Amino acid sequence: MADSTIAAGARQYDVVVIGSGHNGLVCANYLARKGMKVAVLERRHVIGGAAVTEEIHPGYRASIFSYLMSLLHPRIIRDFELRRHGLTVLPCSDMISSVSYDDYILFSEDMKKTQASFAKFSLHDAEIYPQFDAYLQEATKIVRSLLWETPVDPARRDWKNFRESAALLWKYRKIGRKMYRLVDLLTMSAYDYLREWFEDDRVMACLAYYASIGTFAGPKTPGSAYVIMHHIMGEHEGAGGWGFIKGGMGAITQALASSAREKGVEIFTETAVGEIRVVGGRATEVVTTQGDVFRAKIIASGVNAKTVFLNMLPPAEVPAEVRREAETYRTFSTAFKMNIACERPPQYRILDKAKADGSLGNFPYPTYCHIAPDIDYLERAYDDAKHGWYSSKPFMTLCTPTIVDDTLAPPGKHVVNVFGGHAPYKLKNGDWSVEKEKFKQTVFKAIDNYAPGFSSDIIAEQTLIPPDLEAIVGLPQGHIFHGELAADQLFFQRPVSGYADYRTPVKGLYLCGSSSHPGGGVSGIPGHNAAREILRDVKARKV
Repeated sequence: MADSTIAAGARQYDVVVIGSGHNGLVCANYLARKGMKVAVLERRHVIGGAAVTEEIHPGYRASIFSYLMSLLHPRIIRDFELRRHGLTVLPCSDMISSVSYDDYILFSEDMKKTQASFAKFSLHDAEIYPQFDAYLQEATKIVRSLLWETPVDPARRDWKNFRESAALLWKYRKIGRKMYRLVDLLTMSAYDYLREWFEDDRVMACLAYYASIGTFAGPKTPGSAYVIMHHIMGEHEGAGGWGFIKGGMGAITQALASSAREKGVEIFTETAVGEIRVVGGRATEVVTTQGDVFRAKIIASGVNAKTVFLNMLPPAEVPAEVRREAETYRTFSTAFKMNIACERPPQYRILDKAKADGSLGNFPYPTYCHIAPDIDYLERAYDDAKHGWYSSKPFMTLCTPTIVDDTLAPPGKHVVNVFGGHAPYKLKNGDWSVEKEKFKQTVFKAIDNYAPGFSSDIIAEQTLIPPDLEAIVGLPQGHIFHGELAADQLFFQRPVSGYADYRTPVKGLYLCGSSSHPGGGVSGIPGHNAAREILRDVKARKV
């Protein structure tokens, strides 16, 4: 059922936002806050894009796609008073990474705890970790500032672009030699980057794990070091900025939607967009697959750029070079997600040891666990995918939010989110309609190795491979970041060169989703930046 009823004839707005993912809602909020009349169009029956909470079995609700809050920026939480609109962050335990069936590394924001855990495997790695952390955080601090910048176009030769480029260089003039740290992150493999600091493969796997999350790469793939940093770029306000969301990740987008409605934003569900009409080089209307017309001077799309350039716009309105880059923009995904209703959480072999060691602190159970014993395990999982098949021993993150959130399952029961890789979008000499069940059993077997009997405790499960992620929420080829986070697809080349500033070749049409700078993750920053550029153009009367 739609949030709003569509009347006959064209509906007139100042802005139409395509997609109700978190970025689309952030963009809508900022524009509505400036007094603009905004409509948000959502293809599905539920708002939220990849940040949704839905029932997977009677009485069991799960964060279907994104599952843990780590990147949503405090500025956005404050600007829209999301806590007043129901956003509640619940604590998550320190991460436990299994290095064998019977041993683990504790990775904590508490430096001394992490060092003590590293020391079990390497005194050298424990001693050098604070220096490495400071080194990485200095580079991360620079990138955090760049997240909010509008990428300049180094190929343009007009005065405005020269002025903006010079201003950006001057703003970051004090970076100095730290620039080389960014070059290393963008070009080196995670393994080579970490090997300059650490000696133990198990310690390195604990850190390199993030380089493979949601991306078609292994820890030894050049450029994978940057993905480590992308996952730690969140800025948190105390303990309330990182962890589980009460009610699941859908509570984030519900809070954004509530804030938007207060500002007069109209949100339409079950309203799939079929085309963007262009007259005289200007976007004028959005037409749904049912023939409803929404007219506006400004159209902002939160869906991925490939869909916009290749499917929504008339071909004649997309320059040949833009079309070529959109076609070759890499989105091939190997990520999978499972949502499981179960009798009890995974009974890890290391559970008793973790309790005895005091590693869990005040937590009765490790709510956040990785299965990736060493570098070779991660690389072999990638090797399978590189050759066109799913991993025989996948790496995985297992989260159990019901340890702290009693709204997701009946009393005494639990929901477990499993995310990992690799499960290629397309199989070589295989078909997912045949192999999906086999892959599912492969995952269960891998979990059972570390948590014996878990598969017997399953009440119901939902398994999502890349084709499912694409079909359900429009993630291109199932890519959770809307495209690879690689040097040639970042900053002024994301999503295509010449149009990284959230604008497009079509006047009045903007991109506000994760295929734009700075990329994926539930941060809201692409939506914020796109709204800023739209408002600049409105002020300059360019739209």
